[in-house]
Amino acid sequence: MTIARAVLCLAIIVAGLALRHFGLGLGIPAPIVKYGGSILWGAMVFFLIAIATPRSSTSHIAAASAVIAVAVELLRLVHTPWLDAFRLTLAGALLLGRIFSIWDMLAYGVGILLALLLDRLTIRTTAIHSPS
Repeated sequence: MTIARAVLCLAIIVAGLALRHFGLGLGIPAPIVKYGGSILWGAMVFFLIAIATPRSSTSHIAAASAVIAVAVELLRLVHTPWLDAFRLTLAGALLLGRIFSIWDMLAYGVGILLALLLDRLTIRTTAIHSPS
C-alpha cells in the first residue's frame, strides 16, 4: 500500500507542478490553475502523511492533513524577514504560499477529501487483486 501511495503522491506533485507551470499557457483559466493547485497540494499533504504513518486510518490521516493545511495557511499571516525571504523562493512559494486566503483552505479540504476517497478506492482495489 505504501508503494501505491508513493506513486499517487508523486503523480499529484507532477500534476501540480505541471498545472502551475503550463496551466495558463495552455489556456486553462487562472482560477482553475490557482485552486486546482491548492486542491492538489491538499491531496499531496494527505498522501505524505499516509506514507509517513502507514498504519493510521484514513480518517486520522485526513484529520492530520487538515490540521497541517490550516496551520500552513495561517502561517501566511506571520511575517518575519527570514520567512518572507523564503516565501520569495520557488520552494517557499510552493510549500508555504505567499498570501493568506480562506478559499485556499476550502480547496485544501476538497483535495484532502478527494485523496481520502482515492486512497480508500486504492485500498479496495489492492485488496481485491492481491492473492489471499
